[in-house]
Amino acid sequence: MTDTTASPTLTPVDRARRFLAAEARWSWLEIVFWIVAFALAFGFRSNHLLFAEIAILALFAVSLDLILGYAGIVSLGHAAFFGLGAYTVGIMARSGWGDPLTGLVAAAVTAGILGFVTSFLVLRGTDLTRLMITLGVASLLHETANKLDWLTGGADGLQGMMVGPVLGRFSFDLYGTTAYVYALSVLFVVVLGLRVLVHSPFGHTLRAIRDNPLRARAIGIPVARRLIAAYTLAAMIAGIAGALLAQTSGFASLDVLEFHRSADVMLVLVIGGSGRLYGGILGAIVFRLAQDGIATLTPQYWQFWIGLGLVALVLAGRDRLETAGRRLVARALPWLAAKETTR
Repeated sequence: MTDTTASPTLTPVDRARRFLAAEARWSWLEIVFWIVAFALAFGFRSNHLLFAEIAILALFAVSLDLILGYAGIVSLGHAAFFGLGAYTVGIMARSGWGDPLTGLVAAAVTAGILGFVTSFLVLRGTDLTRLMITLGVASLLHETANKLDWLTGGADGLQGMMVGPVLGRFSFDLYGTTAYVYALSVLFVVVLGLRVLVHSPFGHTLRAIRDNPLRARAIGIPVARRLIAAYTLAAMIAGIAGALLAQTSGFASLDVLEFHRSADVMLVLVIGGSGRLYGGILGAIVFRLAQDGIATLTPQYWQFWIGLGLVALVLAGRDRLETAGRRLVARALPWLAAKETTR
């Protein structure tokens, strides 16, 4: 099979376009994943609230992956944007403006403004400096929300949130079906946009900056502007994730700004892998299901078992586990097929 991108009749620009187009093609695994994800809305009704939480956590993880996996910006304070988005829609809903989609836009704008302002601080220094800056921003926002209890409710959280139906028709139900479809649809739209972004020249320049910022600057890539744009966009997506949590739960408290939010989403990327777009989604599924399952079996020691699993993942290596998983599937499929034919 000949490589059309290497044809001598094509210009370098045409080759680049064909390469980007081939890279951005949908795989059958992606298509199956989204079909199954939306099909779950018609079954497993008792688990829809859990599925909605997974979709929101996946969106939050995808936002962090954009700056960590693609731009190389480490952050321990990503919960600042998540919490700001949650409080934005919460305050709007308590004030009588409970339209969900308008709330998402407002949350994205406010979180994006904070991301743009703080991005100039994040650009300075090394990874350790960035960790401290992002952690400091999240801590400042947490303490501000705690002090402004007349606006945020303080430690008691926002009371009296009245979130309207989605598109004026679909009200949030006790089973969480609307919440799941709503959160999954937003995740799908965001992933669609990010697929285009990461496979575009902009996305490839982010990877170049991540791998070697000095070389990227030397070949003419505007490093600072690219990182500011990526950080601002990631903040907007995180704000949308926080808004979804507040809308689907009908509540917002200081918990959305706690450090464990930033730590959990970092663990999600450790599990699923960074710089892979779907790594955050896969990590969110594994992390939340493991958390729910282990907490059901051992409520007191679930954190120990999750920590043990993470240690095993780091020691064994994700590549080795993926290879072992593929071999296990490859051996299991013929066995299952043979068993089915003997029935």
